Amino acid sequence: MKILVTGGAGFLGTHLVDFLLNHHHEVFVLDSVWTGREETFEHFKKHKKFSYIRQDVIDPFPNLQVDQIYHLACPASPKRFTEDPLRILRTCIEGTRNALELAQRCNARILIASTSGKSNLTFPRPQVYGDPQEHPQGETYWGNVNPFGPRACYDEGKRAAEALAYAYQKQHNTGVRIARIFNTYGPGMLPDDGRVTGDRMKLTRSFQYVTDCVESLARLMDSNVRTPVNIGNDEETYIWDLADKIATSVARTGRPKVVIEEAAAPPDDPVRRQPDLSFARAKLGVWNKVSLDDGLQHTVNWFLSQWSETEG
Repeated sequence: MKILVTGGAGFLGTHLVDFLLNHHHEVFVLDSVWTGREETFEHFKKHKKFSYIRQDVIDPFPNLQVDQIYHLACPASPKRFTEDPLRILRTCIEGTRNALELAQRCNARILIASTSGKSNLTFPRPQVYGDPQEHPQGETYWGNVNPFGPRACYDEGKRAAEALAYAYQKQHNTGVRIARIFNTYGPGMLPDDGRVTGDRMKLTRSFQYVTDCVESLARLMDSNVRTPVNIGNDEETYIWDLADKIATSVARTGRPKVVIEEAAAPPDDPVRRQPDLSFARAKLGVWNKVSLDDGLQHTVNWFLSQWSETEG
């Protein structure tokens, strides 16, 4: 098949592209590299089934003919929310509309990441849920979002993207799939966007290793599910415990002891995140293969290898 991946230069995007090429698909990446890094997919350029289109999703899409579209493009770092909130909103809304228009023209199936991002410390939470008052969060929960705050550009942008997807599905019968992705991590992340911070005794997240996330996305794309689906891991972890696990992973490599520093959480940052995965398991048959301990060790080893190359 011919498949377009918007945001393919980002953390999740590059892992997805690798998965798709390994399954013998022809892959087009559309990315402005605003927050991504072109070198992350430099090795793909030698692949005969890989093509790269450098442009912003806000601009009209080229006249491609594709069978599937994975729409991942949108900067997700909290730093970007304050730097350029208008561009975040335009990316969420205009970018999603452009992707849906292409899907309609091509009669292609489109998967929209209801939370998305480039290379970063952890792929963010499904912002349609905001700071949830329901735990764990199921797909029928409508969320608790502040529309007039520092995160509003991203949170409400993602909610608008889902509304657009629903409208195209209802009015044009577009083949829409919605992935509400919880925290994803793994090799290829940027280490410095301050994604995991907050009160060590209160803040929790649920972390899914990136290869498990990619497999879940592929299963959702190939399914007949046309309503939102949670993608993630339902094992809830305190941020302090996560930091301790990372320090332990570093210690196993023989590196100096990691010093853990606590930082304040960004304004409006949710206190708890835990997906209800019963619907995803029933409809997609997805189960995570990589434990948090193993995934963190893989990630730490990758980071240390990158720093060793830089130092060398």
